[in-house]
Amino acid sequence: MTNRILEHNKIQHKIKRMAYQIYEANVEENEIIIAGIAGGGELFAKEIAKVLQEITSATIVFCQVNMDKSNPLTSGVTTSLPAKAYENKSVVLVDDVLNSGTTLIYGVHHFLKTPLKQLKTAVLVNRNHKKYPVKADYKGISLSTSLHEHIRVAFTAKNYGVYLE
Repeated sequence: MTNRILEHNKIQHKIKRMAYQIYEANVEENEIIIAGIAGGGELFAKEIAKVLQEITSATIVFCQVNMDKSNPLTSGVTTSLPAKAYENKSVVLVDDVLNSGTTLIYGVHHFLKTPLKQLKTAVLVNRNHKKYPVKADYKGISLSTSLHEHIRVAFTAKNYGVYLE
């Protein structure tokens, strides 16, 4: 059974709210790096970056974060930007769903190898099933779900949705 938790308009509202929160935390910055974890996080990050470009004069730089989500320890983490590009900058690491925290913690670990001005995290859905000490600084919605339930986020044109399956 599939239940739609969030519809397109509500997701758009959450994207805008989160973009403003990111802007407020970075109001003095000339450049903000939005790093989206490949897949849903990348799509979500691009939406946040679009809104940020509308509301701030700061340069918004998108960075794709790649890893094998089933085994990030072995596969490692790579980014579309060289480390020099985000050194001493403000970085926001973005994913669509924070479930166990595995993907986010390995992404955070990768960025911590480079000196940064600040590193924050953002997720659309926070599921509260973390096995690692990682949290989302910016979150669209927090859900208390059972471990056997699955959250699916769809970013299809003009029909975004968050589904509980």
